[in-house]
Amino acid sequence: MQHVFLKKGRERPVLNGHPWIFSGAIERVEDGSDAAGVTDVLDSGGRWLARGLYNPRSQIRVRLLTWQEENIDQVFLTRRLSQAAALRKQHLSASCGAYRLVNGEGDFLPGLVVDRYGDFLVGQFFAAGMDSLRGTVVDALAALFPAMGIYERSEGGVREEEGLIPSVGVLRGEEPPDLLQIEEHQLKFLVDIRKGQKTGFFLDQRENRLFLSMLARDKAILNCFAYTGAFTAYALRGGARQVLSIESSRPALDLARQNLDLNGLSVSGGELVKADAFSYLKYCKDQFDIVVVDPPSLALKRADVQPAAGSYKFLNLHALRLLKPGGMLLTFCCSQHVSLDLFQKIIFGAAADSGRKVRLLKRLGHPVDHPVSLHHPEGEYLKGLLLSVLE
Repeated sequence: MQHVFLKKGRERPVLNGHPWIFSGAIERVEDGSDAAGVTDVLDSGGRWLARGLYNPRSQIRVRLLTWQEENIDQVFLTRRLSQAAALRKQHLSASCGAYRLVNGEGDFLPGLVVDRYGDFLVGQFFAAGMDSLRGTVVDALAALFPAMGIYERSEGGVREEEGLIPSVGVLRGEEPPDLLQIEEHQLKFLVDIRKGQKTGFFLDQRENRLFLSMLARDKAILNCFAYTGAFTAYALRGGARQVLSIESSRPALDLARQNLDLNGLSVSGGELVKADAFSYLKYCKDQFDIVVVDPPSLALKRADVQPAAGSYKFLNLHALRLLKPGGMLLTFCCSQHVSLDLFQKIIFGAAADSGRKVRLLKRLGHPVDHPVSLHHPEGEYLKGLLLSVLE
C-alpha cells in the first residue's frame, strides 16, 4: 500500500473530514507504485490520519474514504452502499422509481455516482482510484440491489482530468432498452440512459419541478434549455395556460413530445421550439409570467468560471427583460465551481443591468437523494433562485 505524507501543517483539513487532498499538500509518497489505488495518509511526523484513493495524475491527489484503519474491500463498500440505500428508503416515497442511489462525496464514496431507473442501475466512475475498484463496486451493487442490469456512463471532463478514457457499456446483466419508462410524482417519462445527458434524466431537479407546478396555474411560461420536457410537463400538469419550451437538440425535443403525449399533455398548451436559448432570449419580444433558465454546466472546470459568469449574466439579464410586472424567474446553476454567493452576485448584476426591481423569494437546491457532506461544501453544485420583478 502507498503511504502519502503531508507537508507540515497541512493535516488540518484531513482531521476536519474534508475528503480531498491536493498535490500541493503532499510532501512525499512512499512504498508504492504510481498506479491509482488505495493509500494511507500520514502527517509529516508519520502519524496515521486516513485512508483513501490515490491518483498520481490528478490535482486531487487523494480522495479519502475513511478515517479509520479498515480494509477497503467488498465488506466496506457493501456497508457504505447499504447506508446510502437506507437514506433513500427513509426519505423517498416507495413510488419514486428513479433516484440517485450514490452521490459521491455526499455518501462518502468519492468518485462514484449511481442512479436507479426502475430495474436498472447506471454507474459513473469519475475518479481513477474508484475506477480501480470497479469490479468490487459492481459485485457489491449486484449483491445488494437485484436489478436487470448495471450500465456504465463514465464520461466527461472530470474523468479526463483523472487521466481516464470514457467507458460506456454493460457492467452486469442486461443492456437497457433504447427508452426506459419511469414515474415521478405521478408523471411518466421516457429516459434514454444509454445516450441521454448525464445518466439520461436530471434527477436532481425532481423537487424543483414539483415546485414549479405549484406556481404554474394560469401562467404563460417560457422554459429554456427544456431537454426532454420535464419542467414543461410539470408546468402543464400544474395548470399553466401556455408553456413555450426552447431546446437546441432535435432528439431531446422529440423525446419531450413523447413525454407530453405519454401524460396526456400534448394538447394542453405546450409548444416545443428547436432554437438556441441564448439567441432566443436575446431576440424574443413576448412577455411571460414565469421564465425558467436551467442551462447545463457552463463552468466544467475552475478556469471556466469567468466566461461562465458572463454567460449566466447574459441569460438572466434577457430572461428578466421578458417578465411581465410581477413575473417570476426560476434560474439555476449546476456548476460546483460557481458558488451560491457568486451566482447570486451574477444575478444581482443582471438585475441591475435589466433596469428591473427584483426580489429574492426562495433559494432552491438538491433533493434528499443528492446529499452533500458538511465537510465538503464543494459538493453543493446545484443552486437555484426564485425571483420576482416588481414592475
